[in-house]
Amino acid sequence: MESNDEFRKLAEQHAEYKKRVDYLEHKSHPTDEELVEEQKLKKLKLHLKDQMMAMLESHRTQMAH
Repeated sequence: MESNDEFRKLAEQHAEYKKRVDYLEHKSHPTDEELVEEQKLKKLKLHLKDQMMAMLESHRTQMAH
C-alpha cells in the first residue's frame, strides 16, 4: 500500500492532523476556538483512518483472489 498515492496522501494528512491535535491537547490554556478545532480535527482524523482501513481491507481482499 505504500506505493498507492491516495493511501499515502491520506496517511500524510492523518499525520498532520495528529501533530496539530497533539499540540492542542498539550496547551495549558486553549481558547474556545482551539477546543473546537481540536474536536473537529479528531473527527477528521478518525474519518481518514476509516478510509485507510477500508483501502487496506479492499487491498487484502484483492490479494486473496
